[in-house]
Amino acid sequence: MTTRTFEYGTHSYIYGLVRQDRKTLSLTVEPCLDIILKVPEDVDNERIEKFLRKKWMWLNKQLTFFEKYRKKYYQKEYVSGESFYYLGRQYKLIVVNGDKNSVALSKGKLTITTGKNTSDGKYNRTLLERWYKQRRHAVFTERYAEVLTHFDYKFTPELTVRVMARRWGSYIKGERIILNPLLIQAPKEAIDYVITHELCHMKYKNHDPRFFQLMDTKYTGWRKTKEKLELLVA
Repeated sequence: MTTRTFEYGTHSYIYGLVRQDRKTLSLTVEPCLDIILKVPEDVDNERIEKFLRKKWMWLNKQLTFFEKYRKKYYQKEYVSGESFYYLGRQYKLIVVNGDKNSVALSKGKLTITTGKNTSDGKYNRTLLERWYKQRRHAVFTERYAEVLTHFDYKFTPELTVRVMARRWGSYIKGERIILNPLLIQAPKEAIDYVITHELCHMKYKNHDPRFFQLMDTKYTGWRKTKEKLELLVA
């Protein structure tokens, strides 16, 4: 990977360029704000520049979102006394020493057991993020299976997880449904709402009266749930 600079107007961005055996160009922004551009091995600079200019608004939007996301989540020190959300409830973090690394919920507390120094925030974060990932897989899979029973679709899209700017979920026609990992902090009813919303998009692409009528049929009271969800990262 080589480091390059992209300038657009008064903005300047440093990004990593990766040449691969691929046919398309792909731009991603990591939660740590790293910008990665993957391109075909033989692509020229003109095409790269044109692609980046085309993606500028999206790039700026992603960076703005992750800045807010980091302030909300990533800029914690991961030490005892901080609080974290899980399925709509706020838990106080407790870090203790132990022989086996683990993360557990008990009596309103989120306890990290670590074999390292309890003030090692970087390691504590690794343990907690691993736990969040495991819980996302279990909870999202469970809720997806449950919500699907309310629909009679013959095709079931793949369920995936990806951080998205200002979106809780997305449906890619004929392929998959994407959920924002932040949803694991929301109540189960909010997760159900997002999944229902995306499954309704399988039938109606746009937010027209037919779409909302289907939403009303599949999830009574979804509007109130939506309002509560939007407050999560406000």
